Order: sequence, then C-alpha cells, then structure tokens
Amino acid sequence: MSQYSALAVKVWSDYALFTQPEMKVERVSYPVMTPSAARGLLDAIFWKPEFEWRIQEIQVLKPIRFFSIVRNEVTKVATDSLTAIGGFYADAPDNRTQRHALVLRDVAYVIVADIHPRSRATENVAKYRAMFRRRVQRGQCFQRPYMGCREFAAHFGRTRSEDRPIPMDLDIGTMLFDMRYAQTTQDVTVPIFFQAEVRHGVLQVPASLYQRMEVF
Repeated sequence: MSQYSALAVKVWSDYALFTQPEMKVERVSYPVMTPSAARGLLDAIFWKPEFEWRIQEIQVLKPIRFFSIVRNEVTKVATDSLTAIGGFYADAPDNRTQRHALVLRDVAYVIVADIHPRSRATENVAKYRAMFRRRVQRGQCFQRPYMGCREFAAHFGRTRSEDRPIPMDLDIGTMLFDMRYAQTTQDVTVPIFFQAEVRHGVLQVPASLYQRMEVF
C-alpha cells in the first residue's frame, strides 16, 4: 500500500462512449466510466514509463443519461500494403458504414488513483505526484483526453468541495477492467473483467485486480 494519499482529478464532457466489448456491431456504452478509460485519460494528462496509474475509485457526479446517435465508421482496419504511402493503408470511402451507438450524455466524474512506480523508476513518487498536480492546475496534457472515443474530448481540472457523488446504487454486472499484454512469443492480449457495482455514487476498483495483472 502506498504511503501517500490518493490523487483525485475531475473530468467532464458533453458525451462519452465506454464501449461494452460484447457489442460487436452496434456500440453500447457502459453506464459508468471503466477503469481502463480512466487510466487512459490520466496517461493523456501525465505519463512516464517509470510508473503506472492504478485506479482506486470513480465517483459519478451527474445522473446517467443515454441517447442514441449514428456514427460513420469503417468496416475494415488498416492493413500493411506495399503500394501505400507509409506502409499502412485503409480505403475509408469504400469501407464506410453508418452504425448506431448508445452514448452517455453530460457526464462528470472524479477519478481517484495512485501512482505505482515500476522497477525502472529513478525518482521519488512524490516528484511525480507534484508534477501531476501542476499539470492539472495548468490544464496541461500530452494529448487531448477523451471519454472512451477520441471524438468525445474531455475537460479536466482540480476537484472542489462541491464535487460530490450522486446518491445512486447500481449493479453494472461484468465490466472490462483492463487489457493485459502477456509476455509470450505470441504477444497474447488478455482481457480482465470484474463484477462492477456503484454504491452511493462510487465505483470501487478492487486492488486485487492489479495483482491479477502482474501474474502474466
């Protein structure tokens, strides 16, 4: 357990889409931000190879509201082509399609997380924590954070006393925790799921999940 208190940052956006992986065609969002989306958002603000973000909880600040939209997508991924400039090619006009998505509207969360140093870390954790606080205060980021999909850009800032979780209980069921890239000759990608539930507006992320990530 860390000797420091957890770090907290408020994030919000007009729209969000945290896609449930079992929905292969029509995208359907989880009702709450996933831990992997929260980690990716923090990485966009402050990332170093010397540490990793470990999400402890996600506080829901606004009521859950869904709405349906139609988005342009492509049916194929970019493939290696000798005739393409840069080596990778995807013909978007010939593979474009419209698909429905069930998206969240007007979302706001407080992400509570901890910095976990890796073996290659050369600085004290306190230095990374101070750097993160300064970046949040100044609105600095390595790339624009987003809420699940890049077109849904996210805002972020310091938490305030009025940022309180809404009084809500919700059993989400099976939720994607994160993807683990196993160190094997075949580079296997392993998804890790957990039983998620929101209690009093807070999604708790069990610490035991990070121990499972370390066994691969």
